[in-house]
Amino acid sequence: MHETPTTAGPTASGAGAGEKEPLSGGLKQRHLTMLGLGGVIGAGLFVGSGAGIAVAGPGIVLSYLIAGALAMLIMRMLGEMSAAMPASGAFSVHAERALGRWAGFSVGWLYWFLLVVVLAVEATGAAQIAHGWLPAVPQWGWVLLFMVVFTAANLAAVKNFGEFEFWFAALKVFAIVLFLGLGLLAVFGVLPGTAPVGTSNLTGQGGFLPHGWAGVVSGVLAVVFAFGGLEVVTIAAAESDDPARAVGRAVRSAVWRILFFYVGSMLVIVALLPWSSIRPGQSPYVAVLDHIGVPGAGQIMNVVVFVALLSALNANLYGSSRMVFSLAERGEAPRWLLAVSGGVPRRAVLASVAFGFVSVLLNLKWPDSVFLYLLNAVGAVLLFVWGLIAVSQLRLRRRIEREAPQKLTLRMWAFPYLTWVALLAMGGVVVLMLTDDTARPQLLWSAGATTAVLLVAGGRELRERRRRTREATGPVSPGVAIDADSGTHGDDHV
Repeated sequence: MHETPTTAGPTASGAGAGEKEPLSGGLKQRHLTMLGLGGVIGAGLFVGSGAGIAVAGPGIVLSYLIAGALAMLIMRMLGEMSAAMPASGAFSVHAERALGRWAGFSVGWLYWFLLVVVLAVEATGAAQIAHGWLPAVPQWGWVLLFMVVFTAANLAAVKNFGEFEFWFAALKVFAIVLFLGLGLLAVFGVLPGTAPVGTSNLTGQGGFLPHGWAGVVSGVLAVVFAFGGLEVVTIAAAESDDPARAVGRAVRSAVWRILFFYVGSMLVIVALLPWSSIRPGQSPYVAVLDHIGVPGAGQIMNVVVFVALLSALNANLYGSSRMVFSLAERGEAPRWLLAVSGGVPRRAVLASVAFGFVSVLLNLKWPDSVFLYLLNAVGAVLLFVWGLIAVSQLRLRRRIEREAPQKLTLRMWAFPYLTWVALLAMGGVVVLMLTDDTARPQLLWSAGATTAVLLVAGGRELRERRRRTREATGPVSPGVAIDADSGTHGDDHV
């Protein structure tokens, strides 16, 4: 099919300004609903939660409540803006309209960088599991297979991405619901060979807060980044038939999803098992399934984690391609990325997967040196993204209320107070990371990467202002009008 560049240029504001997205609208409501459901269930929950339990004990339930509350506030803010201004660049577009080109450029490129680096972790993790099943196929062979398959899926119509994610998410949702069902039956002693557990595991072994509130706070630091990835729902909503309605429904369901999947499963785990028996790096879900006598629990969970990793790989490739396409659409990335074929930004997909391949090679070749530095450089980038989402919402909410109040179909709770609470909470996470020996390198490397991108953004804006000043003060040909604000969207109307 012939590829046609979109008409968006450096001064285009994309769908955020009410223009029709050049991308296809092939995602259905069921795709977005299941993407929203599955997006909150990842390998970080199935495996990474063990580290949180080790530092917080049964208090991990409170850690997840606190971290989940922050994630819900961020999603509500993002949902408000995305419902009013759907765009494939989502929060990058919102940041640009609220704060200026530097903000849209910075958050867009940092989020793209985050996705393509984490993509390598997911591809390598899935390959390790598959290699364990079929040792005859080398690990790099599995990585190559996964990258090729999901690149092909993302190069085809967007509905293919939606179908992949629909079934991946359906399996994850089924697995977590089945886990919760079996766990609750075991808690109440309904399963054969089990007796009601009572509260001994919740109050024994040092009590509900064996390490005090300091343990709960450390638990928050261990689990908060597991909520990253929810943002892709608002990016995908721009390619649905009814973006405002779709993103509204996805965000409204975030509350019960977080309570049900995260907090519910943590409560089951710490009720059934002594928290001190759970080791970091080992899946507490496997431990619970072994405890209640489910045969082959380890392999069952391996399958679930494998699917979760592939799902994240697929979603990150999709999200990164749409983000870099949106940047190109607004003149913040090379224009050749604007080519769209069949409603799919194929060059943006190929550019994202190319860097993804590089990241995978670095992870396979130098996992403890070069790639570790890359991973640390994006470790805390999510906080910068979330922070700009909050600041953007503070500014855009007033503007939307003034200029187009009918677009506020989804509103942030208790505005502006809860927005400020979220910003203060993120500041608290930064302080925690500075005081934690394990997290401090991630924060410092991520701060360095963010500063580098901000310097590039500031330099570009300074050059643009100088160019506009020269054009405004220089000789003007008769009949030629110069727009001194060309190329900036910070004060665009909604």
